Amino acid sequence: MHNVNLTQSTETSDVNAGLATQTTRALLMGGVVAGPLYVIVALVQGLTRPGFDLLHHDVSLLSNGSLGWIQITNFLLTGLLVIAGASGMRRPLKDGQENHGKTWGPLLITIYGLGLIGAGIFIADPMNGFPPGTPANAHTISMHGLLHLATGGIGFLALIAACFVFARRFAALKQPGWAAYSIATGVIFLVSFAGIASGSSQAPIVLGFWIGVILAFAWISVMSARLMSGAQ
Repeated sequence: MHNVNLTQSTETSDVNAGLATQTTRALLMGGVVAGPLYVIVALVQGLTRPGFDLLHHDVSLLSNGSLGWIQITNFLLTGLLVIAGASGMRRPLKDGQENHGKTWGPLLITIYGLGLIGAGIFIADPMNGFPPGTPANAHTISMHGLLHLATGGIGFLALIAACFVFARRFAALKQPGWAAYSIATGVIFLVSFAGIASGSSQAPIVLGFWIGVILAFAWISVMSARLMSGAQ
């Protein structure tokens, strides 16, 4: 009887572990697809929306106009996927002296996801001639526009911090390549964010921010995919 109970307990434990692994992988897949989804949807809009210039307009401006719901949905859905990915990261991260990354890394990425959701809820103000009909010198900031900047900014800073948290973890694990990749992503994204935060609409600044966003999302996708292999 004891052997039967032990066997049933072991089988139940194996089933629960299997379900936990599947759940973790499903959550991490959210982190993998979040970036490509966001970038593709944003670029397609940027190339097709009348009056939008990829070299002079920030992607947040796409939330305005009759088709603004597309970018709003993009913000909201991507934010949820990032949060899902962050929640799936904690389990594959092993304990040890570098355990600080197990808590702060996923938490900071969650904050970034919340920032994306906030950017979708609070719409950026029209400016720099977009949407069509907006004066080229329009720079009025409303309350919802201010909240858009605040939530987005907090999210960006959280993601930058996450890059350095993971860099420290990788350094502790004697994985200098991954540490360098995380540091480079954080630095590039920080510089690109600082440029766009200046309010400049010059092509190098706007293009630099697009590059920074793409690299940052790529980092989330790569981290999520890497941890999927360790989800056991």
